[in-house]
Amino acid sequence: MIELKNICYSVTDEHSGKTNVILEDINLTFPDNSINVITGQNGSGKSTLIKLISGIETPTGGSILYNGEDITGKSITERAKMGFTTAFQNPIRFKGITVRKLLDIASDHNNNLAGLCDYLSVVGLCARDYIDREMNDSLSGGELKRIELAMAMAKNGGVFLLDEPEAGIDLWSFDSLTKLFTRLSGKTVLIVSHQRKIIDIADNIVLLDKSGAPVVGKREEMLPRINENRNVCSVIEGENANG
Repeated sequence: MIELKNICYSVTDEHSGKTNVILEDINLTFPDNSINVITGQNGSGKSTLIKLISGIETPTGGSILYNGEDITGKSITERAKMGFTTAFQNPIRFKGITVRKLLDIASDHNNNLAGLCDYLSVVGLCARDYIDREMNDSLSGGELKRIELAMAMAKNGGVFLLDEPEAGIDLWSFDSLTKLFTRLSGKTVLIVSHQRKIIDIADNIVLLDKSGAPVVGKREEMLPRINENRNVCSVIEGENANG
């Protein structure tokens, strides 16, 4: 279980000295064995929340607990060793490193072709076409995103932090994407998304709002609220993936 207690995060502009408060006094709990979708208007702090939980950023106040242990001061590497896996909105390009090598690193062993095929097939890619390719500009954004998701599956940690995983997915169907996430139902999964099909598979929904405290509830409780609230509906995108 992941617990956020009184989490605050602000950034001070070096030139003006003005402080921008992004998150203030956030209290959230993400249970084990659950898919949690974080949604809300642009600028409400969704991606920042993922960065704080993964260890990319450090909160300016409050604490983060994992299974009762305070991990607020632990680095992204330390959290990765604890089983945290993060997929970014904009995947990192690892020039000079092949897809095979990255999957071997993620799974912590040398995979044969069948094993590599298992990881890549779940994201709609043929292993023979990709394992010897480098993670560079020759790959499209959608291909990089799918390979990143395959790496997350290969790592097989206990916590998955996915920031807009649908971004750049154009040829691979959304049905396949949501099926991939439902395979993670035995993990603690946090997904930042505006997409309705992803919201529909959530056990719990967190609605962030720049002007107030997060609204949290089970999917069946939150969907009517999302449908009725015009401001919320404006951030929920339709059933097509991003271009």
